This record gives sequence, structure tokens and C-alpha cells, in this order.
Amino acid sequence: MSYQVTIEPAGTIIQVEEDQTILDAALRQGVWLPFACGHGTCGTCKVQVTDGFYDVGEASPSARRDIEREENKVSACCCKPESDMVIEADVDEDEDFLGYLVQDYQAKVIEITDLSPTIKGVRLQLDRPMQFQAGQYINIQLPNIEGTRAFSIANTPSEANLIELHIRKVQGGAATRYVHDELSVGEEMVLSGPYGQFFVRKSDQQNVIFIAGGSGLSSPQSMILDLLEHGDTRIIYLFQGARDVAELYNREKFEQLVKEYPNFRYIPALNAPKPEDQWTGFTGYVHEAVANYFENKCSGHKAYLCGPPPMIDAAISTLMQSRLFEKDIHTERFLSAADGANGQSRSALFRHI
Repeated sequence: MSYQVTIEPAGTIIQVEEDQTILDAALRQGVWLPFACGHGTCGTCKVQVTDGFYDVGEASPSARRDIEREENKVSACCCKPESDMVIEADVDEDEDFLGYLVQDYQAKVIEITDLSPTIKGVRLQLDRPMQFQAGQYINIQLPNIEGTRAFSIANTPSEANLIELHIRKVQGGAATRYVHDELSVGEEMVLSGPYGQFFVRKSDQQNVIFIAGGSGLSSPQSMILDLLEHGDTRIIYLFQGARDVAELYNREKFEQLVKEYPNFRYIPALNAPKPEDQWTGFTGYVHEAVANYFENKCSGHKAYLCGPPPMIDAAISTLMQSRLFEKDIHTERFLSAADGANGQSRSALFRHI
């Protein structure tokens, strides 16, 4: 059984299968509703139901205010129709967005590496090429783990048959514990993608600032390599934050890119280097490195931020104090389902964050 969902004011109609969410159906039919976390935590994908019956699903209570419940607003990533429906939603339109359809893929693990003491690099071979934009992510179903997990793609779209992931071990996280302790080469799994609206606005020729923290390096790595691969000539800055030298993974890769590409700049920052690191680079948090490097004058750039919410918030504050504002700042926050219980929500400043 399937239901017809009409998306106003555009009048777009999608078919939603029984037990399928509105967001999943929309993405698989080329309709890109605004979304971020994908599991009812952030509130980005809220839509208003004007007709029909539905199950709100397992969205976090913190994602909807009382007045929004009264207005029949629901999280499209969790809401499942129980009849034909009519909803009101903004359909994202961006001239740089290619809108590749979300599809399911069979994947095999072909390589596992230790990128740092807490981050594994995992390379997957797909059963067929996946079209995606640098900066997007996939949802993966791991063996004996309930639900799917989202991980950003670290390789370039030119490697269409491969997916590279950077996965940090999260305290108490069943999925990341499995990846670090049990996952083996040759293992097969199912994944879907591509997801996300974190991508380079190539039509905007301003110089580009990337700010990455921890395994949040994956998306910027893909985006930077893609730009350089296509001969982009704008100046590209990568600020990479880590605790110490051991956690500053792929440092050699980016130092080599500096030698090969005169328009690429690499600025690593360590907030707690060890004495044995003999660190001579910037010491402090990555957002402080940005302020120091640009002397609090960041206007005239596009900025792309990827990492945990505290890092994102600090970087946004720094950029705004440095005269860079919403239209030129794009983010990818690493939110887990548990973050809903911890009060994580969308930025109060930015509509699209």
C-alpha cells in the first residue's frame, strides 16, 4: 500500500510506501526537502500537515515546540503517512545542487586503516557507481545494529565505485564500537545515499575557508580534493583542529597538497599538544586559529564548517565577529540521536543551520 503526499505550495506529488517516512520518499523521488540530522533531533525538516492522518514517529520531543504541535508541524524524517496527505514545506532550490536521487547499494569492506587512535578509515566497494556531490553523506546499516548510521563521504565523486569513511569511536556508541572492534575486510552491508546539502557553491567565486574538527575532516577533504581535481583557481584554506599530533590525521596528505597547488593553504591547530609532539604550529582551538590567521577579517569568503556542535557554534561566532554572515556560512553538524535528549537544536541565528 502507498499514499499520495502533496507538497504545497509547489503542488509536487510524491508516493510514500507504507512504513516509509515522508523525507525518505521525497529524496528517492528527487524532491529535496530541507533536512539535517535525519532522525528527528534537529528540527530542520519540520513541515506543516494541512490534511490527512499520520504517525509522528520517533522524533525527539525537543524538536517541536508546543505551538508547533498545535499547528500540526511534524518532522518529515520521522513522520509516516496513514492516509493521503497534504503538507506545506519549502523545497530547497540551489543552482549548485545537482539533486542526485537517493538509492540503495550493496557494499563490501575492502580496507580498514587506523587514521588516529580514535578514528578508523574504512573503504567500501559498491555494487555500482554512486553519483554524489563532494560533501554529502551516506546512511549505512551495520550488522546487528538497530537503525542506520550517517557518515560523511571522504573521497571524491570521481571515485564513483568507492566510498571512504572516517569513523570516530564514540563513547557508548554501538555502531562505532562495532566498526572499531569487529568490522573486518570482506564484510558486506547495505547503504543508501547520497544525502545532504553540504556542498561547495561553485558558482560563487569567493575564496573558500574550510574549518574541520575531528572526523569532521571527511567532508572538507572530499570537497577540497574535488575542487583541486577540477583545476579550481580560487584560494582554498583548510583549518584542521585536533587535540594532539596523534589525532591530526592526514596531515601529510594536506602538506603535500600545499606543495602541489599554489592556491591551497593548510593551517592545523592543536588545543592540547603533548610535550613529545614538539609542536611548533598554532596552539589553541581551531576557531581561534581562524581569527588569528585572518586577523578577524573574514569578509569576502565562503566558509564551510564540519564537526561537533560546540566547534560549529564557536566557529560561527568567530566568523560573524570577523564580518562573515549567514549567506556565506555553510555547516554540517555531527548530531546523534542522543543529542536530542541533551538539548541540541538548530542554530537560533541561522534558518538553514
